[in-house]
Amino acid sequence: MTQALPDLHRAAGVLFDLDGVLTPTAEVHMRAWQKVFDEVFAKWGIETPYTDADYFAYVDGKKRYDGVASLLRSRNVEIPWGQVDDSPEAETICGVGNRKNAAFIAVLRSEGIAAFDGSRALLESLRDAGVPMGVVSSSKNAGEVLDSAGIRDFFRVVVDGLVAERDHLASKPAPDMFLDGARMLDVDPAAAVAVEDAVSGVASAAAAGYGAVVGVDRGAGSDALREAGATCIVDDLARLLPDADGR
Repeated sequence: MTQALPDLHRAAGVLFDLDGVLTPTAEVHMRAWQKVFDEVFAKWGIETPYTDADYFAYVDGKKRYDGVASLLRSRNVEIPWGQVDDSPEAETICGVGNRKNAAFIAVLRSEGIAAFDGSRALLESLRDAGVPMGVVSSSKNAGEVLDSAGIRDFFRVVVDGLVAERDHLASKPAPDMFLDGARMLDVDPAAAVAVEDAVSGVASAAAAGYGAVVGVDRGAGSDALREAGATCIVDDLARLLPDADGR
């Protein structure tokens, strides 16, 4: 049983995932992963096709290389991990991940990105209320996405894939990244709220002991988010505004 929607304006701090929560970049990630895995599967003779369900089960919310390893493991495929500077053509975990990143960056730079209307409205409302905010994203491209969407200035801290790599933080669903976000924002996780659309991200925030974990259903499914530890489910961050649903 999920709880009533929390009042984010009374929280000690709010930590947001980025892709799929604040911006529709999850769609760009999904298209990039589909392209790369379709090519990899065809080349390697993997018969079970890659689908959106695979994205949500094995890739969504995780650091890039962990997502590649998790997906390939689901097909009983093991390849060398490689090095982070492997070429996109390398048949390694890092090579496949770098190939996907190149596809993602190409789309982001050619098309740009904008924040969801409801997400921007909530950020503006929380900023006006003086609520400290941060971003906890597994993406190494979080900075470029925040800049492209024009929302970087809303956040006091950003814990992204680059920080996770530098500080050796375990990938979501481990609690490390959300714990580090709360530490950097100088808030007690139990007094803070996490907002996530990925099953792995919800599990990460729940394991970190956040007082409330808002699951944003952009395709993962409310049941899966709830089972991972979401205390409530919304389909749009506008639902969390003070005047939403009579609150």
